[in-house]
Amino acid sequence: MAATATGSEAAAAAGSSHPATGQSGERGFALLAVAPAALIVFLLLLVPILGALVISFFKTDGVTARFVGLDNYASILTDRLVHAVFLVNLQFLIAVPLVLAVATLCGVLLYEKVLGWRFFRIVFFIPSVLSTAVIGLMFKSTFAYDGPVNSLIVAAGGAPVSFFSTATLGVAVIILALVWSGFGYATLIILAGLSSIDREVFEAAELDGASWWQRLWTITLPQIRRVLMFVSVINVIYTFTSLFGFVFVMTAGGPGYSTTTLDYLIYTKAFSSADMGSGSALAILVFGLIGLLTLLQARVARSKAD
Repeated sequence: MAATATGSEAAAAAGSSHPATGQSGERGFALLAVAPAALIVFLLLLVPILGALVISFFKTDGVTARFVGLDNYASILTDRLVHAVFLVNLQFLIAVPLVLAVATLCGVLLYEKVLGWRFFRIVFFIPSVLSTAVIGLMFKSTFAYDGPVNSLIVAAGGAPVSFFSTATLGVAVIILALVWSGFGYATLIILAGLSSIDREVFEAAELDGASWWQRLWTITLPQIRRVLMFVSVINVIYTFTSLFGFVFVMTAGGPGYSTTTLDYLIYTKAFSSADMGSGSALAILVFGLIGLLTLLQARVARSKAD
């Protein structure tokens, strides 16, 4: 009996070691599967960031370099032009609530499967696959002095408008391009969030006599608040880091610096002015600003959830 018990205990011990071995094997396979993507991220993201950090401590035009320490950061932080461009960049944040509003409305309509919802689900996403340069060219030709918009204005008895020679109108056109290009992707994210809500909740509310707007405000929006926060975070990041294509194609930062964004200013400092040290310092500061904004928004979302 003792021998039998000892044998069974050994077999049990041997059997219990198999799950650990299997888990370590699965962990190793997972790491191996993730390795190519991690390598790409390291080469395409971390290496350039580290390179920009190193360059930011030098005064360089790309050919000659002189170590200046934190002088580039000091000049950026005290540069009135940078302050003015930062305020311009804040204007484009108007696009964030607009994208949220349009995407939420479209997402709810698609979720409720209105007539032609499959067709519109595809059409809404098309702008998201176009580059910012292509979208910028589309809006530039649409709002050009001899473009379709001015043709409609003239046909209605008005005078043509020079949209890109006026600061306010130039910013408005870029914001419109931002909303048009971003609402489709946001709609799909919101639609995914809506799909996780139990439909019986809506059916019960409808039986209780709740109107469409009441269901939207009391059920839909509270249930997807985390999704909406995520969409707002990625759109804030996009507004600070991805407007270069729009500005470069439509306004080139003008008139003056009235439509110049931080990412466009990085380009002009680093390449047009041949001051790669200042451009890199500004890029690192923007990177830090985006990280700070992301953390703040995440904390606000967490506190509201609690």
